[in-house]
Parts: sequence; C-alpha cells; structure tokens
Amino acid sequence: MALQQAQSSLLLDAAAVLRRRYVRGGRDDSVSPAAAEGLSNFLEGIARSEPALHQADLDEAIALAHRLIDDDHPEHSRLWPA
Repeated sequence: MALQQAQSSLLLDAAAVLRRRYVRGGRDDSVSPAAAEGLSNFLEGIARSEPALHQADLDEAIALAHRLIDDDHPEHSRLWPA
C-alpha cells in the first residue's frame, strides 16, 4: 500500500511539473500546451487508478515521472507526445 501511495504521489507531482513547464507558459515550448495537458491528465488518471487506464504501462509512467521531475530527457519515454 505504501508503494502504491508513493507511486501515485510521484505521478501527481510529475503532472504538476508538466503543467508548470509546458502548459502555463514555462521555459520550454518543445511540446504543445494541449499535448502536455493531455499527458498530465493521463498521469493523473493512472495515479487515481481510473478504470479506463488499467491497461496503461505503469512502469513506463513511473519512469517518465522520474525523468520529468529530474528533467532528464523525458522525451525518451514512449509516452512522450511526438
């Protein structure tokens, strides 16, 4: 249960980072605000265990969340908007 809570918290934090960097006129315009918002919603949905996202790749979402928070090439993730 603690691991699940930690993962959910990480995903929610990553969604917030995405919004700060790409949606709200942050420092990077390599991803459109709409694509960043969509990915933020996706990460939040996984964090909240929304039924429609049960088939999502949790490991990849967690890896992307780490990359976003560390600012370590999140674009290398398969989940990153093209």
